Amino acid sequence: MKIDKYKNRKVVVLSIIVVIILTFIIRLFYLQVITDKYKGFADDNAFLERTIYPSRGLIFDRNGELLVYNEPSYDVMMVMREVKGLDTLALCDILHITKEAFEKRIKDIKNKRLNPGYSSYTPQVLISQLSVEEYGELQEKLFKFPGLYIQPRTLRGYTYQNAANVLGYINEVPKRVVEENDYYKAGDYIGISGIEKQYEELLRGEKGHEILLRNARGRIVGKYADGAYDVKAKTGSDLHLTIDMTLQRYGEFLMQNKLGGIVAIEPTTGEILAAVSAPSYTPSMMVGRKRSENYPILNKDPNRPLLDRCLKGRYAPGSTFKTANALIFLQEKIIHPNTQFGCNMGYHAGKFKLGCHSHRSPLDLSESVQHSCNAYYCHAFRGLLDAPKYGHISTAFEVWKNHVVSLGFGYRLGVDMPSEDRGYIPNSKVYDKVYGKNRWKSLMLVSLSIGQGEVTATPIQIANLAATIANKGYWYTPHFLKSAESADTIFSFEKHIVGIEEQYFDPIIKGMEMAVNATDGGTARVARIDSIVVCGKTGTAQNPHGEDHSIFMAFAPKENPRIAIAVLVENAGFGATWAAPIASLMIEKYLKGEIAPERKFLETRIAEKVIMPKKK
Repeated sequence: MKIDKYKNRKVVVLSIIVVIILTFIIRLFYLQVITDKYKGFADDNAFLERTIYPSRGLIFDRNGELLVYNEPSYDVMMVMREVKGLDTLALCDILHITKEAFEKRIKDIKNKRLNPGYSSYTPQVLISQLSVEEYGELQEKLFKFPGLYIQPRTLRGYTYQNAANVLGYINEVPKRVVEENDYYKAGDYIGISGIEKQYEELLRGEKGHEILLRNARGRIVGKYADGAYDVKAKTGSDLHLTIDMTLQRYGEFLMQNKLGGIVAIEPTTGEILAAVSAPSYTPSMMVGRKRSENYPILNKDPNRPLLDRCLKGRYAPGSTFKTANALIFLQEKIIHPNTQFGCNMGYHAGKFKLGCHSHRSPLDLSESVQHSCNAYYCHAFRGLLDAPKYGHISTAFEVWKNHVVSLGFGYRLGVDMPSEDRGYIPNSKVYDKVYGKNRWKSLMLVSLSIGQGEVTATPIQIANLAATIANKGYWYTPHFLKSAESADTIFSFEKHIVGIEEQYFDPIIKGMEMAVNATDGGTARVARIDSIVVCGKTGTAQNPHGEDHSIFMAFAPKENPRIAIAVLVENAGFGATWAAPIASLMIEKYLKGEIAPERKFLETRIAEKVIMPKKK
């Protein structure tokens, strides 16, 4: 029998063919059934999913005055796969950009490190935030540029060019946020600072989408399933702030050409009526493509207009802090309201000398507030630290520190803003480290008694102290949000009871009243207002970098207070010279609505005064 020498060869060839066919079948099954990757590519060819961006929530002040609204803007979107025969020069001319800028943008879009998840099938942002005028110019010629389409968006607009640090601004979402939060995609906008950032999730709303059909050439031919799978965007919640924009604008007017801050609080609620940080900037500077030009300028400005001094400025509180110390001395039974200490133009202990200004001597507690006597507080502070009942100075110091913290110092108050500084209150371990354990004495810390030394506070903490005294023992977390429309969340702000009994506030309030209104003089007579009983306390804080800072805190009226305020003017000297009259005018503006004719001269003098640090 003749052996077919090709038989084995046929079997091998057939086996190879069967293996190849099985491989293709298995691969097709995997691509079409197991994985949806290539199905996605096919869908991308057939469908175009467009995001529908919601209108961002509006922002109003406490009186219903519109502060922030939306203006139309437009993003130029590009689907790389659909771009054919692009006339680059013509497009750049319409968009008013250079060819180099265009090429860099294309390169960045395709860079998956800069643009995670890039696909040539999905829309990419080519140019963002076109104005209505720029959009109109492009829209007429858009048909010449296949692969490009317009995505309607919005930009923020402002009724007033004020309160920039309060309102904050929005910008393109950072890459880090895109990677961490599935809601955001590259090219989306997000709140970057201020209220815009703090309440981003309320303001942004919820995105929608529409699914469009393409033909074989990639052109849009209509909606998929007549829009059955489209999702409408949900408009963001409108916010009503606690800010009184009339008072805010007036404060900014008074603080022009100055550095510092004003914080006004409604004592019975903790609502922030005004938060003036000076210098500032106009909110419209940080809108749209202008932001990329203006931000570096503002960021390099030596006067730091981007710094919110109300929440982040750290200053020695100066003599305003004496009121806090007085409350602690009373609570700890170190003194009583009638306790007197003499003052021979200051405090003297061995070689240590701390000066004071001229006033009668000796003084009781209320009079010490009235005349801001340094010696009084040095004596009482050392009396607390050296009191035998505590057993050791470190124990006494911790008692003092805990009371100071309860009054709102040393930690963040919890203001509803993304950035708030805590100020600084040292503890006994700090001095153990500096001087050695059991080697420090009360005289070494005596500057803390008058709000100097290591202690620092923010303007909002000083205003909060004024509110606490006005309330005789409690404060509400200071906040900017009054209400939010269409929000499920109910906002409430904590009431804090301090560790000082109510009765001890009366002699402090009496002293603050006399400082402003006493006929025999006080440190804050300039803050007096006819028909309104203002209670205030001046402060002059030493500044190692230049002239002293002028500080004043107050509340008014004395009975049923409606406003508590702190004013700090950098490099301005005595508290009575500039901070006190500014606070007085703010109080009058808020409570009366206008400044009395006989006090207009004071308004003019302050508004026209330039107080800026001397250039080295």
